[in-house]
Amino acid sequence: MYGRECGDKLTLRFCENEGLVPYFEKCQSYMFPTFPIAVSMVVTNRAQDKILLAKHVEDDDFILFAGYVKKGENVEKTIPREIKEELGLNVVKAKYMSSRYHAKKELLMLNFIVVVEEQPLKIAEEEIAEARWCTPEEAVRLIRKNTTAEFFLNNAVRELKKKI
Repeated sequence: MYGRECGDKLTLRFCENEGLVPYFEKCQSYMFPTFPIAVSMVVTNRAQDKILLAKHVEDDDFILFAGYVKKGENVEKTIPREIKEELGLNVVKAKYMSSRYHAKKELLMLNFIVVVEEQPLKIAEEEIAEARWCTPEEAVRLIRKNTTAEFFLNNAVRELKKKI
């Protein structure tokens, strides 16, 4: 691996409190790993007794809504932007739940329970093949098994049951 600025080859060097970290001799600087961040959203109605799941165009399984945090954007902007783009809905509120490294795409997923206004869906048909409102129990049955989405959904359903 080579440096973005200097083009020098990386070596591993001990960094106090960090262990072995890639290092550029020429620049005399460490290169800490970076990776993309995305939001995962358990979308609910105001009563929080229904969860909206999606099937993407190229997929047969139900999953949660998700989107990448764009450069210069914070998650507070990403959530309503993604929901508006994919569903045509307005976000009422969002509550952070947990995070998980998603190895398949090498990114950090931040999960939120998102409450939306109850209005007709305007699905982004180029991305979403189907969106379905479900009870929490139905959502747990339908979600793709052994996935990050299932992990987040199960956590959210436990949280929602505390309120219902």
